[in-house]
Amino acid sequence: MKDNLTAYLYFAGWRLVRWLPEKTAYKLAYRIADYLVKKNGKSTKRLRANLERTQPIMTSLNLDLLVIDGMRSYMRYWCDTFRFPDWSADRVAATVTVTNEHLLLDAIEAKKGVIVALPHAGNWDHAGAYFCAKGIPLVTVAERLKPEKLFLKFLAYRQAMGMEVLPLDGRVIGTLAQRLRQGALVALVADRDLSASGIDVDFFNARARMPAGPALLALKTQAPLITAFVSYTETGIHIEFRSVTIPNVGEEGAKVQEIVQITAKHFQDGISQTPQDWHMLQRIWIDSDFRERT
Repeated sequence: MKDNLTAYLYFAGWRLVRWLPEKTAYKLAYRIADYLVKKNGKSTKRLRANLERTQPIMTSLNLDLLVIDGMRSYMRYWCDTFRFPDWSADRVAATVTVTNEHLLLDAIEAKKGVIVALPHAGNWDHAGAYFCAKGIPLVTVAERLKPEKLFLKFLAYRQAMGMEVLPLDGRVIGTLAQRLRQGALVALVADRDLSASGIDVDFFNARARMPAGPALLALKTQAPLITAFVSYTETGIHIEFRSVTIPNVGEEGAKVQEIVQITAKHFQDGISQTPQDWHMLQRIWIDSDFRERT
């Protein structure tokens, strides 16, 4: 019953935000963000704790302002998501700027396939739509979450952009490797994995755990691995690509550890520049001595 209510609330919000004039929709989104910060619920406390990790010398006042900006950025993502089906292809293309785009396009042109690892930052669906519009086959992975109706809604939303969305299960690595050999772009969100299979990394001078999938795929297929950090601009998004060097020597476990650590460092650099656009409202560090501020 609770899951169905959650789904219906999302569907109602989806319709309302698409129906409202654009400026009104975003003003409403920012008011909701400010309300959530004032309410200071669990998600806001976690966002504050995570942002404080990234800005250890920030004053309390500046941290408060950063949390407001961070929640507004997060609500902008949802407003974008709800309104995105009405965007034209021209608008999608005109609202994206890219640094080092050749790292991706050269690999696609050479039919090598390419792995893109990215954190929960900005609007990666916008980035995905931009590359799908260029005719690039894009494959990603989604964990099947409840409520089922909402999961299916987001699945259809991404498929409508031209993405292939695979279920997260034990066979997904093999399928992704096959897609890479066919020359596809494989995009994987890779800044959080608290499971036993996650890789421990140093992240903002503390221990976090991130997924091994992008590293394992790079080693298995020899496809190039790049990171992407997506941040918001006034009119859209900016994507910064960086190459990840794959080690040539050592045991596989050591190679995976090194690759994931490099990836984490790239994420850290991007977050340091635009922390407000890192939408991490969940636990990421695995130490037990750091709690949300009340």
